Amino acid sequence: MYIWLDQKIKFPDVSCADEEGLLALGGDLSVERLLLAYQSSIFPWFTDNEPILWWTPPERYIIRPGKVHISHSMKKFFKKHEVSMEIGRNFLYTMHRCRMKRKNETWITDDMEEAYSNLSKQGYAVGVEAFFDGFLAGGLYGVVIDKCFFGESMFTDISNGSKAALIMLSDLLYQKGFSVIDCQFHTDHLESMGGELITRDEYLEILKTAITTCEKQSIAGKYFLNEKLEVVEAN
Repeated sequence: MYIWLDQKIKFPDVSCADEEGLLALGGDLSVERLLLAYQSSIFPWFTDNEPILWWTPPERYIIRPGKVHISHSMKKFFKKHEVSMEIGRNFLYTMHRCRMKRKNETWITDDMEEAYSNLSKQGYAVGVEAFFDGFLAGGLYGVVIDKCFFGESMFTDISNGSKAALIMLSDLLYQKGFSVIDCQFHTDHLESMGGELITRDEYLEILKTAITTCEKQSIAGKYFLNEKLEVVEAN
């Protein structure tokens, strides 16, 4: 029997989730509730015709910053093109692009756009965009709390655009001492980039170590990729 949330900013223990990871229904998408959810291995995922559904899967797919796999073809591409990344340029634009790339997958609803925009205004969510030779190639958005980046969705306009964004973001987060990029679920794309599957308990241990306070981390700025595949902040 699923647990319905009220207006109190709290969640049931994650051990109450069903086999697929559904924990609770209802509540709201306030900044306070979302921050508590992410710190507790919980995230919202629902469609327009459903109540808010809160999930905590028994297994979690993650990428450890600094351990993203860069294929030989991507290394060659990076050497032939000017590749850059901009974080925090226009959050709503980046999120909406992710939504438009998934017209038949409607978890990015109007309510979700508003909720994550509010997170962004308070410094807890960012959009990440990759540029190839000055052209927007792809991007992603996610939530940032202390030393954790919680990825939400990606888009690609030019082949390998979102892949390049994730590679550069991972390197930057590694330099800044981040512990994890949460990818939520497995995909072949993420597996090819070095993702790994861990248990919920292992994931909770990472969160416990990496989130000592509910701090926002400033990672906004413009970055360029050099020949050594290291991200450097522009002067």
